[in-house]
Amino acid sequence: MPTIDGQGRYPVFVAPPPGTHPRSPGYVPGRVAPVRAPPPTKAPPPPPIKPHGPPPQRPAPYSQAEDKHRVERAQSLQRRKNTLICFGASMCTFVLSLILIFSFSKHDVLDENCPDHHPSLSSWNPGHQPDKSIVVRKGHLFRLETSATFLSLTIQSGGRVVFADSPDGAKNITLRTGYILIEDGGALHIGGPKCRYRSRVSIALMGRSDSQTLADVPIFGRKFIGVKCGATLEMHGIESVSWSLLTRTVPASGLSTGGHAFQRNFIRGINLRVVDQDTSDVLLSERYDTHESMNDSRRLTQLLRTLPDGRIVALAVGDSAVKSLLDETKKAIEERLGSSYVYDLKYRQAWALVSVVGGGNASCSEDVKEHENHETVGQAWAMRNFTTVNGVGFSVSAYSEWKNGVAISGFQIDALDQVVLNLQDEVQKSWKPGDQVVVASTDYSMYQAEQFTLLPCPHCNSRQVRIQGKPQYNHVGEIIDGIDMRAEVALLSRNIQISGEMENFCYGDNLCQFFNYDTFGGHIKILGNFSSVHLSHVELKNMGQQRERGRYPLHFHMCGDVDRKGGYWEPTYVDGLSIHHSFSRCISIHATNGLLVKNTVGYDTLGHCFFLEDGIEQRNTFYHNLGMLTRPGTLLPTDRNETLCTSIRDKVYKGYTPSPSTECKAVSTFWIANPNNNLISNAAAGSQDAGIWFVFHSTSTGDSHRLVPETKAELTPLGVFYNNRVHSNFKAGLFIDKGVKTTNASAADPREYLCLDNNARFRPHENADPSRPRVSAVIDTLISFKNNDLGAWIRGGDIVIKNSGFADNGVGLSFASDGSYPKDEGSSQEVTQSLFVGESPNRGTHGGQNKYWGQGGVDGKNRTLPKNRTFPIRGFQIYDGPVRVTQSTFRGFVPTAERFTSAVGFNLKNTWQLTPRNNLSHLAFHNTVSLRAFFGHPGQWFEENDLDGDKNSIFHDLDGSVTGYRDTYVGRADNYLIQHPDCISTLQWNAVICSGRYSQVYIQTQGAPSLTLSISRDEYPNSPLVLRGINSQGALSQQYQPILMMSKSYTLHWSGPAPREVVLSLINFDKDDWVLVGLCYQPDTAFQIMADINDRQSNTFDDLTDYGTVSSLEVLQKRPTERKYFFDQNVGLLWLYLRAQHIRDGHSYCSVKGCERVKVLATTSSKQTCNCTAKAYPKYAKPASATVTMPALDVQPCQNCGATQAVFTSEPWTAYLQTQVKSLSSSEQQMGDNSSFITVNKVTLPFSQPGYFVVAVDACSGKVIKNTLFGKIDTKMEQYLKTGIPKRSIVLMATRGQLDDMARLAQHLVSLGLAKAAHLHNKESVAFWAFQGGSTRPPWVCLQASQGNDFLGVQQRYLPLALESYGCPQSAAPTRKDLELLKAATETQ
Repeated sequence: MPTIDGQGRYPVFVAPPPGTHPRSPGYVPGRVAPVRAPPPTKAPPPPPIKPHGPPPQRPAPYSQAEDKHRVERAQSLQRRKNTLICFGASMCTFVLSLILIFSFSKHDVLDENCPDHHPSLSSWNPGHQPDKSIVVRKGHLFRLETSATFLSLTIQSGGRVVFADSPDGAKNITLRTGYILIEDGGALHIGGPKCRYRSRVSIALMGRSDSQTLADVPIFGRKFIGVKCGATLEMHGIESVSWSLLTRTVPASGLSTGGHAFQRNFIRGINLRVVDQDTSDVLLSERYDTHESMNDSRRLTQLLRTLPDGRIVALAVGDSAVKSLLDETKKAIEERLGSSYVYDLKYRQAWALVSVVGGGNASCSEDVKEHENHETVGQAWAMRNFTTVNGVGFSVSAYSEWKNGVAISGFQIDALDQVVLNLQDEVQKSWKPGDQVVVASTDYSMYQAEQFTLLPCPHCNSRQVRIQGKPQYNHVGEIIDGIDMRAEVALLSRNIQISGEMENFCYGDNLCQFFNYDTFGGHIKILGNFSSVHLSHVELKNMGQQRERGRYPLHFHMCGDVDRKGGYWEPTYVDGLSIHHSFSRCISIHATNGLLVKNTVGYDTLGHCFFLEDGIEQRNTFYHNLGMLTRPGTLLPTDRNETLCTSIRDKVYKGYTPSPSTECKAVSTFWIANPNNNLISNAAAGSQDAGIWFVFHSTSTGDSHRLVPETKAELTPLGVFYNNRVHSNFKAGLFIDKGVKTTNASAADPREYLCLDNNARFRPHENADPSRPRVSAVIDTLISFKNNDLGAWIRGGDIVIKNSGFADNGVGLSFASDGSYPKDEGSSQEVTQSLFVGESPNRGTHGGQNKYWGQGGVDGKNRTLPKNRTFPIRGFQIYDGPVRVTQSTFRGFVPTAERFTSAVGFNLKNTWQLTPRNNLSHLAFHNTVSLRAFFGHPGQWFEENDLDGDKNSIFHDLDGSVTGYRDTYVGRADNYLIQHPDCISTLQWNAVICSGRYSQVYIQTQGAPSLTLSISRDEYPNSPLVLRGINSQGALSQQYQPILMMSKSYTLHWSGPAPREVVLSLINFDKDDWVLVGLCYQPDTAFQIMADINDRQSNTFDDLTDYGTVSSLEVLQKRPTERKYFFDQNVGLLWLYLRAQHIRDGHSYCSVKGCERVKVLATTSSKQTCNCTAKAYPKYAKPASATVTMPALDVQPCQNCGATQAVFTSEPWTAYLQTQVKSLSSSEQQMGDNSSFITVNKVTLPFSQPGYFVVAVDACSGKVIKNTLFGKIDTKMEQYLKTGIPKRSIVLMATRGQLDDMARLAQHLVSLGLAKAAHLHNKESVAFWAFQGGSTRPPWVCLQASQGNDFLGVQQRYLPLALESYGCPQSAAPTRKDLELLKAATETQ
């Protein structure tokens, strides 16, 4: 192929690079040029020609006749000239038409939006040249028509390669190459945004890391697609639904009964299974030895004669069955099961049968194999397919054979190749048979995500697909306990695929000590100042290189602003990508701003998936992306698990061993290194550590270091965070905390560069300026469930979580404050309008790396468990504060014999401060909450429960919605610093409920290491509170943070010599709050005591005032507002008042003037222990009393308590109907249960008479239309079911009592959406959710029936309302806040 430059105008679809290249009028950087070139500009008229030489002579005059002849001749010449011109133009048009026709013979029409339609392109069929490097240069405008192989492909200097397409999508082009480099005006096009590529393209990036065939390319390495300055990369595959949500639960095995598998050797006789045709459940497993026992033959006959018609029966012979097989049995098998072979069975003949009782021969599947020399020629196999009443397909198989002298027989009941996925979106047009999909885990283990191949499904509707095989795990497809736990289902296949060609094993230096497979994949790297990059609906498989930084599936490398702010008229985006089986991340955004990433799936990847790299990336928007199965990698310490963390030590200082828990173990699906980015409607469905992690870089790192001197990430306001879901993560769903180390390893700090560091606290301010007002960071509509440790851990100031749902997490939500006094100025954290569920009916599936399985939940059944069988589950965890929990609902918190489970709890083994300003109000507790609050108990997980934070645990029940006592405080039962005689003891909580006013005193000491502090309230001198201090033992300074009841007196004692310096700061004191304290010192101590106000912003001290002495405590008590002290030398107590002089603002720890402090400097020669308790009491003992009267118990229902919404879903624009159906069988009545009802949106409709209770609800508005009780199935009820229920109605049915005519009900339920007529003989109760009207059966239609002691109980379901598929008017599209936020976020770009 020629490689010289050729002449030709600049190609369309490519914006020319900077420099001297000609640019068309109206060119804007980054904008794709139109197919039609703009019309040429009108040329100015030529200048007049100046004559050369003497002027021409004037012509002689001529006659009129000559003039006429000349005119006629000129006209004749002009006519001939015009004829020739027309002929020439016609021929040119004809030739051009022929060229176009032949060039586009496979295209129906020319489309200016299709890059392969442009007439400037020439067909290119380069063939396979695996040893040749191809360069496409200026003038080379190629349309690649067929598959090709190159050593490498470079497109430069205006060269262009466009992949040919066909209208029917019949092309299949594979390009294999070591790399593709696009630079300096080069362009690569596969389809366009308005002309999507319809055929199949596969770009395979080939080569090994140790290959010598092709040298590394600077910046890019090898095995890549590279985009440099001035280059264009446009790839646009068939538009498809990238991912959706299940709308019907898919149980493990595909069947709610779990399926059945049985195989045995030498089980002589006829082995039998009776299967429920409605549910696939095995009703009877039996063996009849009809070889030896005629009695067994009679028993089989009797069974077959008594089985009701419709039952499924499977038979399989083991060894032999004919010797004692009676004719009456054969006749029963023939008549009841339709067998054709039973009369001719022979000794040791293999025989299998599956049939329907009473169905005749047409319902019978039967097979026989001859026996000879202990072998049969193959296996006798019988199988039939069936459908449950709820529309789930299943097969029943029986088999029998002799093999190697062994008689084998068995049965199988499963849904193999019959499982249909019901989805939220219409996918059937774009999800095709043969495509790969993955269903996310809805359990604690991310490894329960399952990949399937789609099968043809002619009976599926537009929202259904059929999968090959069957699932191993349960995948939820419904709202459970008000939380949207529906599994994400993602399409992995795209018609444009870019992949790395891989070896079948790990080799060379590709970290084979950690990976047993090849991790040297392909990668796409985009550099700054590109002309145009847009990728949509492209599949990236086997991409990324684990051993190399900067080699990711898709990497925007230091591109700067890539939206309109950066001069790109069409802002850069990636849309609908599928990135799976990646070896290093999914998408890396590196020093790049304004990128839109939407509808992209990342599945089974190593290291952080959606990755912001250096901490300076801002204004990027992630919309409706999904990440699943994010595994640990090696690149950064934060990518590593425990093993990798301690094994990779090449970048630590000398022999240092990293600490996995504090430096590593942060693998996240979304790694957000700057808060000024937007996350809207994303899903993080399974990561080794966190789903979404906001981390804060104190300075720019990596290649961006020194580009931006200071990131101010900690101070930067949060971008949009709306409608994100996080689940199945091992550490946390959402994590907002910590920074990274920004210095290299050294002797002073041996840790690796960019390891996790506890050096950052998120405290957003206007313009990232700490002198300006704080800005609230709003987490809106977060769905978090099945995270092993934490649903969300959020540290920082002024953070609000609202409209969010937490379920089945180890701990639902835990706030941590911005810091602690004196570093933290005080902040506000709030959760409002949210729902917390401890343990839901989503019991999970044992296996899939779920380690723990045990009893739990409201029903007490076995389930998967977070962390450990004994781990104390908590809904909201109080760590330090101040926090506010308001207008929220709790449900499903029931302790077990092994585990404490509470709605509100505290951080375990807590050394840190707590504030009494942890305010709880307007909370609602469902009747499934057995333990509203718990303060710990010595034992596993709590250990001794005696650390400083444990002892000071407290919260404020503002309105009594937690305790029933308004404006009270709830604290540890053994903390007498906060109690008075009227407090209410709550043993189950290990707590007391007290009235009063409470604040903290922050006590700092210097010069006395390893001291413990004992604090006694004068009213309870025998019950001191002993604090160890927050700092490590042996530290020269220490801090203690007791919570004290205001207007009381206390004495402070030490476990050794008193510290030479004590600073007492007033924390959360309101103006005029006071306590009287006596500090223990040796009698010879001299004091210097002063008060001041510390302004922490300027680090200055104002209002310095020295304390004077008084003669007695009585005098001191008469002058409480003065700066005075009294030292009782006989006892050793230094008495002084701590009294707030100034008002406090909002949630600040300190007053508006600053932090009021008292500093005591003590001088003594004594080294004796300063514990004055024995001398202080009973001298200073006082009778206990309450400063605030204890309120009466409020027995009225809490008003406006709990979250206003009942359903927390990832589609908040969809309304849901909350339903409960409680049927009552006669057996339940005999056991004392007397309740039967149907509830619609919390309105209960009870019924007390036997019969069928039917409630019709308008499926568009959710309003109850009518409710009717029928005592029996008569003509009236039959007519009602046929014609009395309005169209577009949700129908709910419950039953009560002994109903002998229930079998007659079955035929009427089919018209309401049931898949087939149910067998309701001998059923005792029924619960039914149905739909009247509409051609498509909603996926939530369901029938449940009970028999015997298998009671239904209360069945709860949430049904979507106002769907178009119901026939509801769609006059106006629902308000989509996510789309509004997306538009606002991208418009600003």
